[in-house]
Order: sequence, then C-alpha cells, then structure tokens
Amino acid sequence: MKQSLIRNFSIVAHIDHGKSTLADRLLQISGAVAKRDMKEQLLDSMDLERERGITIKASAVTIDMEIDGVTYMFNLIDTPGHVDFHYEVDRALAACDGALLVVDATQGVQAQTVANAYAAINNDLAIVPVVNKIDLPGATPEDAAIEIEHVLGISVDQVQFVSAKTGEGIPELIRSIAAHMPPPKGDPAGPLQALVFDSEYDDYRGVICYLRLVNGTIRKGQKILLMGRGRTYVCTELGKFRPKMTPCEQLAAGETGYMVAAIKTLQDVTVGDTVTDAVAPAPSALPGYEPPKQMVFCDFFPSSGEAFEELRDALARLSLNDASFTYQPQHSDALGFGFRCGFLGLLHMDIVQERLERECGVDVVQTAPSVTYEVQMTDGDVIRIDAAGDLPEGTKVAELREPWIDMQIITPAEAVGSIMQLAEQRRGIFKKQEYLSPTRVMMTYEFPFNEILYDFYDKLKSMTRGYGTMDYHVIGYRASDLVKLDILVNGKPVDALATILHRSSAERRGRRIIQRLREEIDRHLFEIPLQAAIGSKVIARETIKALRKNVTAKCYGGDVTRKRKLLEKQKEGKKRMKTVGNVDIPQKAFMTVLEPEE
Repeated sequence: MKQSLIRNFSIVAHIDHGKSTLADRLLQISGAVAKRDMKEQLLDSMDLERERGITIKASAVTIDMEIDGVTYMFNLIDTPGHVDFHYEVDRALAACDGALLVVDATQGVQAQTVANAYAAINNDLAIVPVVNKIDLPGATPEDAAIEIEHVLGISVDQVQFVSAKTGEGIPELIRSIAAHMPPPKGDPAGPLQALVFDSEYDDYRGVICYLRLVNGTIRKGQKILLMGRGRTYVCTELGKFRPKMTPCEQLAAGETGYMVAAIKTLQDVTVGDTVTDAVAPAPSALPGYEPPKQMVFCDFFPSSGEAFEELRDALARLSLNDASFTYQPQHSDALGFGFRCGFLGLLHMDIVQERLERECGVDVVQTAPSVTYEVQMTDGDVIRIDAAGDLPEGTKVAELREPWIDMQIITPAEAVGSIMQLAEQRRGIFKKQEYLSPTRVMMTYEFPFNEILYDFYDKLKSMTRGYGTMDYHVIGYRASDLVKLDILVNGKPVDALATILHRSSAERRGRRIIQRLREEIDRHLFEIPLQAAIGSKVIARETIKALRKNVTAKCYGGDVTRKRKLLEKQKEGKKRMKTVGNVDIPQKAFMTVLEPEE
C-alpha cells in the first residue's frame, strides 16, 4: 500500500473514558470483524482485563478503512488509562505518528488525560481530540471541549463529538483521522530498521515480536539481526493483526505487524531493540525506549517451598510480555527462597500477582510493598535500597533520602478543603491551584511517594464521592528524617515486616502493626512478645498469652505438693520452649503492614 494512505495512531485517555469501545466501533465499521464475532472490549484479550473493565496491555490492530472510494490502512493501538501502565502508553506512542485523545463528555478533562496529552506532544504526534459518550443523559460535550481548549490549548474547532457506543459521529471522526493525521515517514527502499515495541511468548513458535517498520522492507525468509543483542535469526513468519494474526509475505516502512523468527529464549529479545538486515545492516540502531524506573518493590515467595523453579519460570515468561517489572532472587528467614520484584505502582503489582496465579498457576505469598530509597554513606558513596532489610548499620549512614512526586489532583470544588487536610497529614507541599470550570479544580502538590503508596487513592475517591482523579510522576530524591522500624516476634527481627518511614509516624505505625499481628498470630504453648523498635529502642509492645494446658486435671485430691510439682515442671517446659520454639507466622500477617490506618 502507498505510504501516503497509511495512518499509525494510538488511542489514549483517562481510565474508563471509552478507548476500547471506540476501537471496537472502528473495527466494526471497517468490517474487519464479522458481526457474529463482535463482542465488547474485543482487543482486551486477557480475562483479567474483561473482569476489571480496564486495559492492561496495549493492543495493536490493522484495519482497512474505505473513505470516499479510497482505501486507507489504519494501524491503531488501544492503550491502558491507569497511571501504573503509563510505560505501555509511552511505548505505543513511540510507534505512532498521531493520537486520538478521548475525553468523557460527562466527566471532562481528568488527570490522566493531561498526562497522556503531554506525552503525545513530547513525541511530536498530531493530536485529534475526541469527546466521547455524547449519548448519555448527563453529557455536556461543549463544556468538555472548552476544558480541552483551556487546559491543553487545543482549539474547540478541532474537537470531534462521538458516541462510541451508538456509532454517532464515527464517520466524521474517520474522515478527520485521514485528513489530520500525517502519513508515516521512512524509505521502503532504504536499509531495514524496525522497532520492537512489544513481544509475547508462544509455546510452539517461540517469541513473537511486534514491529513498527521505520525504514526498509522485511520479507519472509530474510536473515535478520537484532542489533541490541547482536544475534541473527531467519524470519519464518510475518503478519498483521486483523485483529487475529494474519500472515503476509512482507512489511514495508510505515507499517506495523508481527514477526516470528524461531527465537527460543525469553532473554534474546529486548523491547525497544532494532531489527535490521543481517547481510546489509542499518548504520545505526533506533533510539528505542528509556528503561522504566520501578518505584514500588515487594517480595514474592512460593506458597510451598518446592515451587521456587516454577515461580522463576513464570516470572521470566511474564517479564517478556511486561517489560516494566523486574525480579531478582531473594531469601527470607521467615519465608524461604523467593524473588524481589519491582513495579511501577500498586495496581501494577496487584495485576502481576494475579497473572502469576491465573496464567502460570503459581500461588505466591507477597510481602508489603516499599519504595526505593537513596542512602548517603559516611564514606561518600550513594547507594539505592528497595527494602528496609538492606539498610546498612546506623553508624555507616550519613543521610537517608526518599523519592518525591509531583501530583495533579482534579476534584469537584466542594472537596478542596478535605483534600488539603489529607495532603497536610501526608506531608504534602502545596504548589498551585487552577479552576478548569466553576465546579472543577486542578490542584498541584508535591508528596513523599511513600505517603501516598497505600491508601491515598482510596481516601481521595471517598472524599470526592468518586469524582476525584490523580496523576503523578517522580521528580527526585530529598533528605528526610527517616528511620527503620523493626518488628520483633519473640525477640527475633522479621525482615519481611521491617519498614522505613518518617520518624513522626513511626510510633503510631509500629503500635498499629503489632496490634494487628497479635490478632493474626495464633496462640502458642509459650508467651510471645511482639515489639516495634527503632534501633535498640523499643517503642511499642504487645504480648500473645500462652495457651493454658491444665496439667493438674488428672490429680484427684491428695497432697498439694504433687500439683505444685506438675505446675513447676510445666513452667520449666514453657521457659525452655520460649528459647528454642519457633513462632508460626501466618501468610496473612505479612499483609498487616498494608492495612489502611483508621
């Protein structure tokens, strides 16, 4: 197909503003999917995506769209909307020339709308703004269009008004895509350069690479080189997503599709790598992607110790399909061998755990998440740690720094006071406030990342009756008065329960954790002290009383010394057991650190 008739674009929006439904409607109008095969969220192939009603993985599809007798090739990528999957959006935008920015007509511009719009602008993409859900009774499309102009500086005249559900306004949108989105640049006759923007693993065909061709042409049977790894393969299959995988003989500059080249091991492909011709390689690789910065870390352990190898294989398989999380081996005295995993956020962590259990059949025990800290050592070195257990001894530490984030909160005007109060509790620094409309406000704050990690989003939603939204990005590390809070069970510190937190909240948090632990840990035959400590100073203590066994039950009358002798023997036994007995800590207890504060 002529390059001038190709349009590569991505659909970006805030959560639940109708990206996947719009993709469904474009597929239906183009005739790419038969009527009997049509279903909602067609491109969301995971059961998890359908159940939660969210997009987790970006999905690529190629459709042929006829406009006024001319057939255009639309290569579209449906992207996630949640802040935790922003890396998926960045990767999708790098493979496109334009973006459809979708805004809900009932909710207007939201926090993630702003973030996605700036991401598209930074990638020099043409933006077509779309106001969706105009069929709903509470829709105010004109207000939403004015907000787009006010916040993003995109003229109201460019806005397309559609209902992805009913199909109203879709033909006009298709014409606008053809008219306003630029065709791809690149030379089909030049040296081959193709960007790997995603990949997945197939048990029978090996690694399947998703490609966006920037220059040149790739053909079936061609010998190709992965420039990052320096390895050569023979391309055994090429094809497009229509939306099912449909083989073809070649892909030219400007097109997207998939490639199978008998790549056996998961480690041989890096998302962002460049595919070129092995015989006449391109002079340089494409820029690729900036590696994602994992900000939330937690440990995954197999629920049964023997499943360690299964967990390792499952993580390796998932990491190919999701390049934004990392894992490395880890050992805990309480839980045995496992892996420390890094994620972009809490929802990302939750999704990976559920995918491990569903797709790979591995049951995992998860410890409480923590963020990355910078440690300035007394000898001048700066190290990064992602767990409290890795913190060096107090005498070696000169300064502890925690990550800070810049956050935009969009909220109804009546909730501003409550949010300011919440922000003050979480050590937030107010930056500015801007009215998007008479009833909606955008507030900008700086927060320590650790303070918003657990329950901030839930509290924000309840304070704003579900209308508040937030988006954030990390701005750097700052020194704070941080301490390591150790939790001791029967006098022994439990690494998996240790946390780093601000000194002002250490006593309150430590007392709450050991109170929850007292409820979760079963009573044993000996007394168990639970302590929260900062260094050698104990700041809170609870005790789990011993189980009382009536050893004198078999004594019927007789000399009292016999009873006393039995009680003394029991006392000695309990004393000995306390020094050598192991406390069985249930898996649920490790999640007490996560429980929201009252």
